[in-house]
Amino acid sequence: MIEWLGYLASIVIAVSMLMSSLLKLRWINLAGASLFSIYGFLIGAIPVGLLNGFIVAIDVYYLSKMYSKKEYFKVLEIKADNKYLIEFLEFYKNDISKFFPDFKYNPDINKLSFFILRNMSVAGIVLAREYNPQELIIGLDYTIPEYRDFKVGKYVYKENAKYFTNRGYKTLLSNLQNKTHINYLLKMGFKFTENKQMLKKDL
Repeated sequence: MIEWLGYLASIVIAVSMLMSSLLKLRWINLAGASLFSIYGFLIGAIPVGLLNGFIVAIDVYYLSKMYSKKEYFKVLEIKADNKYLIEFLEFYKNDISKFFPDFKYNPDINKLSFFILRNMSVAGIVLAREYNPQELIIGLDYTIPEYRDFKVGKYVYKENAKYFTNRGYKTLLSNLQNKTHINYLLKMGFKFTENKQMLKKDL
């Protein structure tokens, strides 16, 4: 059993190295280092136990900083034909297609287009079109891998909902994409419509 604990710790550490999100990397690395530390002490390898215990302390330190850090968010509106927007969509098109398999950019129907800045770096993008004067359909709500810790979504849909209400919109709608995106929107306060064909959020 002790030997299997060592194997498990190695696998968890290896998985942590595959994470594009620094937050996920820290959490999974914390779990792996904790297992390795326990493993080291159980087999009498004190240096292994102490070194991984030190790594655990480092992960805890940086996680506490990540959760307590006050970050700067801002919506940066852009025109539908913005050149950086076009390049952004092209660069991330393969990743976007995983979450929005039916997405095809059509600048002619865009009513709102904006980047979400996080500490002045582009963290994501939202493209939306009007369903009617009071309802807006979110056609694309994409966050780049490095920032997928729900903070961008919380800023857009919870902390900065006035961005939409100030423009006269009372409801946000979204077509059903893949399961991951549906779960994300449910956490952001969206609910299924009565016919279960879309998700909606009343502002």
